[in-house]
Amino acid sequence: MKSALIACGICLWLTAPALAQRLPGTVLPVHYALWFAPDLRANNFRGHETIRVRLTASSRAITLNAAELTFADVSISAGGRTQSASVRLDDAAETATLTVPLPIPAGAATIEIAFTGVLNDKLRGFYRSRANGRSYAVTQMEATDARRAFPCFDEPAYKATFDLSLMVDSGDTAISNGALRSDTPGPDAGMHTLRFATTPKMSTYLVAMFVGDFACREGSADGTVIRICSTPDKQALTAFALEAAQQQLRFYNEFTGIKYPWGKLDIVAVPDFAAGAMENAGAIAFRERLLLVDPARASLDARRRVAGIISHELAHMWFGNLVTMKWWDDIWLNEGFATWMENKPLAAWRPEWRVGLTETADTRGALGIDALRSTRPIRTSVETPDEINDVFDGIAYEKTAAVLRMLEGFVGPEAFRTAVASYLRKFSFSNAAGEDFWNEVAARTGRPVDRIMRGFVEQAGAPVISIRTACHDTSTEVTLHQERFTGVSPSMGPAGPIWAVPVCVTTGNGQPRCEVLDRRDRTYTVPACTSVFANADSRGYYFSEYTPDAVRALARRVHELAPAERLGLLGDEWWMVRGGRHDVGLYMDLAASLADDDTPSVTSAISTRLTYAASHLVHGDDRARYQSWIRASFLPALRALGLPGPGVEPDERQSRRAALVELLGISGNDADLQQTARALALSYIDRSDSVPGTLAPAVLQVAAINGDAALYDLYLAQVEARAGQPEEYYRFFNALGSFSDPALVRRTLEFSLSPSVRTQDIGTLLAQLLSREASQEAAWAFTKAQWPVLLEKLGTFQGVPTIINALGAFCSAERAADVRQFFERNPMSSASRSLQQSLERIDECAALAARQTAPMAAWLRSQPQGQTGP
Repeated sequence: MKSALIACGICLWLTAPALAQRLPGTVLPVHYALWFAPDLRANNFRGHETIRVRLTASSRAITLNAAELTFADVSISAGGRTQSASVRLDDAAETATLTVPLPIPAGAATIEIAFTGVLNDKLRGFYRSRANGRSYAVTQMEATDARRAFPCFDEPAYKATFDLSLMVDSGDTAISNGALRSDTPGPDAGMHTLRFATTPKMSTYLVAMFVGDFACREGSADGTVIRICSTPDKQALTAFALEAAQQQLRFYNEFTGIKYPWGKLDIVAVPDFAAGAMENAGAIAFRERLLLVDPARASLDARRRVAGIISHELAHMWFGNLVTMKWWDDIWLNEGFATWMENKPLAAWRPEWRVGLTETADTRGALGIDALRSTRPIRTSVETPDEINDVFDGIAYEKTAAVLRMLEGFVGPEAFRTAVASYLRKFSFSNAAGEDFWNEVAARTGRPVDRIMRGFVEQAGAPVISIRTACHDTSTEVTLHQERFTGVSPSMGPAGPIWAVPVCVTTGNGQPRCEVLDRRDRTYTVPACTSVFANADSRGYYFSEYTPDAVRALARRVHELAPAERLGLLGDEWWMVRGGRHDVGLYMDLAASLADDDTPSVTSAISTRLTYAASHLVHGDDRARYQSWIRASFLPALRALGLPGPGVEPDERQSRRAALVELLGISGNDADLQQTARALALSYIDRSDSVPGTLAPAVLQVAAINGDAALYDLYLAQVEARAGQPEEYYRFFNALGSFSDPALVRRTLEFSLSPSVRTQDIGTLLAQLLSREASQEAAWAFTKAQWPVLLEKLGTFQGVPTIINALGAFCSAERAADVRQFFERNPMSSASRSLQQSLERIDECAALAARQTAPMAAWLRSQPQGQTGP
């Protein structure tokens, strides 16, 4: 699944034992036969199931999972005898215990259950979605919501085969995990019943059903039928997704050596969907905006995003569905591996996308989480549904993927691929734990992968490698020192953890030397008197700390570094500033040395940090100086590119132009650029092809910064008018959060809870408003006032954590106290770690501002004030 990431008194679950909610383990499911009849007018469904099970011991009772279901007739058959069962529900544990008068013998048994449920509006379990004036019935079962659709053994280790049938309106169709085997009228009037092929063994969270007037575009790859399905009005936007899915399925067949194991592949765009996408076996679900694009008008980011998420979900067909973690504490075996794999097909298909730089940026994001004291180990003990939902985060996804990339570079890509394929074959249609993976890879490669992985999986945080060099005539002595990095508090020193870290150092000749640093300190020599870069190709999962003089030396030859290394250096130096190890002026000098860099991701990384500094480190008269410096430094690059640029141009140039427009128009507060952006925005409203798709989001956002009510009204009208074009719809929808006028901020807040905004989008819009300096106070007041409404509309899995994460954009002790007090009154167990991390980010920002505001002011006053006009 792709997810579009406190004070001790608040997060009590970190220290108190969780209420265990695991099933007894004495009854094992073998096969489910499921029949459903959803009623899209009454928003409910009927169901009947037959579960073949095996009891490990004689018992009068069987406990399985059920939530928000009403039981009718229940019976259990075994040993030639059928008994009616009574049902005892435990709402807190989300279980149902079926009890019969006489003992059920050990061995085979059959459970028959008739039940009813509600097609809820919480985007979980079996729920209703609305579009085009009608309802759809769709599912989202991960992590623990299959129990809301049918009584089941709702734990990943309880794999079984499934037969599914649905009775739906005669004008509708249905999609499920298996291929359609029959379609017969009735049995009810005006209905027809669709029966699907038996699935291979899989976990309950992978069961999928979609009911409505879906239309599909069909293709194939390596003999597997592939369909991209959507509501009928959006079928024209499915061609790009089909092309990507065909290429990726072929790639994964070859990479793993295991042919796609789920028979057919349907990929379905759902109008309302909480997650970004979900890897249901053979029937993947997507948010519309993450699957449906017009390639002629789509931005580069949109095309990469659609292809990347399809690739992520397809990777799950092997990593997660074929081989599944035994329990949710190893969710990283699913999500981290799919994240590691997702860019490989793209690199082969579209090398000009340079997806390796996306991986570098993702690694920096994961390190940012690991800089927090409140981070967690990759493997974290979880029991309750709330705890399980809380580990679908950047640690499970991006950190795991970064560690896998580091190991892949250490042992070699082909040796690593061979070992991974061996792991998949060994545990196919079964379950695995982390040790199963790293022991297999260590055995196949003969390298200490088990020792390296154990430290990164079981220890929280990440190491910082301090590099010190000394030249001695014909050689350089390199000394490495490791400790855990934290963004605020000092290091743990000798008492802190030690990792086995593959450190690859490059010298002036460009040849890397890799050493496993498995102790606190290590010293070795390299030929020649030379400078060193301590993370070749930025593949290592660690921070690098150089001396200030070494940073200045690297800045002088920064363009000799590979683009990924430039990104890594920028990220490392920013965190040395955040952690109080260097003054901010050192980072500003490094950023200035890269002002003319032609790599869009480098410009974007600089823009993100300069925007953060503008909000929190620059005050009073220094704001004008800061904005002037940004314009003087970066405007020449934008002038050289031109605006909006020629009609036909490489995507890379458009991406860099967009990054520069955002940096100069927002942090640089360039009034002329803002006016140009407004003119381009108006032109784009009149004619969508007047502004390139890659540039359009930046133009709309910059135009909105100082935009008036007239422009706001135009954007709002476009939100309604472009509902049939998801990417263009969200360009205007997202731009609403960029207006700064207080009256327009209030309008956006009110709009967020209006019927015009889908449930899936409320959290994203509020998070944007909470993250911007101009709107965050009003947005926080609104969030507090509307909290009961938000909880009712959003539920706890997606929207609420998104809002809580956004609170980390505040930057004062007073605001941290306010947030803390609010959640003491309104505890959120499903997002307790997110809240703790947001509070820590607020505290860290306040400490950073106290430490670096004066050095920033001094640095700004030392800069020449040159011409900064257009």
